Amino acid sequence: MYSKEESIQIKKEFWTKFAEAYPRKWLLYNTKIKDVSFKFYVDNKKAQVLLEIEPRDEEKRKIYYEKVESLKMILLEEYLPEAVFERNFYLESGKIVSRIWVELNGISINNKNTWETIFDFFYENMDAFERFFYENEDYIKDLEVNT
Repeated sequence: MYSKEESIQIKKEFWTKFAEAYPRKWLLYNTKIKDVSFKFYVDNKKAQVLLEIEPRDEEKRKIYYEKVESLKMILLEEYLPEAVFERNFYLESGKIVSRIWVELNGISINNKNTWETIFDFFYENMDAFERFFYENEDYIKDLEVNT
């Protein structure tokens, strides 16, 4: 078990090493759609690359999710065959978001021997997710075009 300070240091070193291994600007929060963002996640069991749709307005969340969901076959066949779709994902805070993600199990941020595997997973999957988004961006952004 690590102290809080040790855990913070490990996380800082992990993200620094990732940025050094793959020095590029990721899309992440810059989708130009309010409350729709890409995220990296890692803990001591799994790593995830995800698209989180979290507008407070339930109707907007539903529309954005359904737009991405309508492109599900394209995403699965051309970009991320392991992607998981969940319309109502409950965060620990109790907030409901919509989420599409890919996951890598059997790794740990605390095990430096798995870092390279995580870095490769992050790069390959976020790159694919971004290419999918850029290819379909106009459709996803336009709330006037229904699914």
